Amino acid sequence: MLTENEVLSTLNMLRNEHLDVRTVTLGISLFDCASHDFDMFAYKVRAKINKYASTLVRVCNEVGERYGIPVVNKRISVSPIGVVGASFSRAQMVRACRVLDESAKEAGVDFLGGFGCLVEKGMTPGERALIDSLPEALAVTDRICSSINVASSRCGINMDAVALMGQTILDVAAATADRDGLGCAKLVVFANIPSDVPFMAGAYLGVGEPDVVINVGVSGPGVVKKAIDRAVSRNPHLTLGQAAEVIKHTAYKVTRVGEIIGGEVARQLNVPFGVADLSLAPTPAVGDSVGEIFQSLGLSSIGAPGSTAVLAMLNDAVKKGGSFASSHVGGLSGAFIPVSEDSSIEAATRSGALSIEKLEALTSVCSVGLDMIAIPGDTPAATIAGIIADEMAIGMINSKTTAVRVIPVPGKSVGEKASFGGLLGEAYIIPVPGGDASGFIAHGGRIPAPIHSLKN
Repeated sequence: MLTENEVLSTLNMLRNEHLDVRTVTLGISLFDCASHDFDMFAYKVRAKINKYASTLVRVCNEVGERYGIPVVNKRISVSPIGVVGASFSRAQMVRACRVLDESAKEAGVDFLGGFGCLVEKGMTPGERALIDSLPEALAVTDRICSSINVASSRCGINMDAVALMGQTILDVAAATADRDGLGCAKLVVFANIPSDVPFMAGAYLGVGEPDVVINVGVSGPGVVKKAIDRAVSRNPHLTLGQAAEVIKHTAYKVTRVGEIIGGEVARQLNVPFGVADLSLAPTPAVGDSVGEIFQSLGLSSIGAPGSTAVLAMLNDAVKKGGSFASSHVGGLSGAFIPVSEDSSIEAATRSGALSIEKLEALTSVCSVGLDMIAIPGDTPAATIAGIIADEMAIGMINSKTTAVRVIPVPGKSVGEKASFGGLLGEAYIIPVPGGDASGFIAHGGRIPAPIHSLKN
């Protein structure tokens, strides 16, 4: 039960500290829409999305207005199209992507995720067709996001898929070269992807999920920063253990807000409530940054020595506070460090305080991974594949979710700026590690799963 002071502090979060519900995502299973007849598939998909999503935006707005808490993004996640469209050709996969995009526009949502597949152990012809379709599919659509899972702690790393994605990312960038490779901002490569992620670009609805479900993504990095600032102003000798307690209590209040909003939206739509994702997701707006939390805790910027320790503490405290606030926590649930979407992190990479190598180190203790990083457009496919393989290894060995969303910006090199618009922000292009990974990537095959995969 919240005390009077906690209620007042939550109201202050709403007014002054960028507290919002970052996304309400409606998951819709499309497994019952599968058909070898493409026209029948398209009809079923449009009908089912329209049936459940036609009132999503209106209900989210009404609930947000009722509680005085804005729902920033309204989104849809669907079953992995690599499975639903297992019989489709490359051309049909592009058509399927258009059908989903048109359905998302009709529903008025920001993004639709699930145009992807899970290939950590092998690849079906339909899944290969989907990956081959990505350059065209993401170039001709506006609201579709794709996630490709190429590794897991149970199965190891599918290096053939890693190599394919290294080249595919370059091809997607080339297909959207007029927009600084924007298509790559809607494409993410995963290890250990959860089946209930509400955040893009990784959202999809996995096997074992309900037919229709509401998942909510809460946020509030600005709220956490202000809470730490207040605590330090009251006690200049605040210990890191005390700071962790402040973060934990703040995460509890933020998560309760998200749980209330998500539950009410689900009730009005007459669908089950799924999970609250506790992730601290920044935006390019000043005051809504994960990177600024590092400065509040005494570092000159994210990337300075001590950054990994701060991020480990932040991630753990967010999970502890949020898990107490919600009976159903899922998704990614931690701190995101997307470079272009966080003004403080972007500034640190631009100044040289934060390199791609340090970003990789940070991913060993945070949610997701190398996220929204602009790299030179002439980066070799094998280098991108090597970066993916390294990140997948961190996820596989540590039994955690990791991901790579890098954007090789066509025609641009280190120090030039790429702009992606809206919440995706902008970023200066940073160098990639030197050396040649082509011989390693050419071996292909599958890196075996670690011994702890035998836990049963």
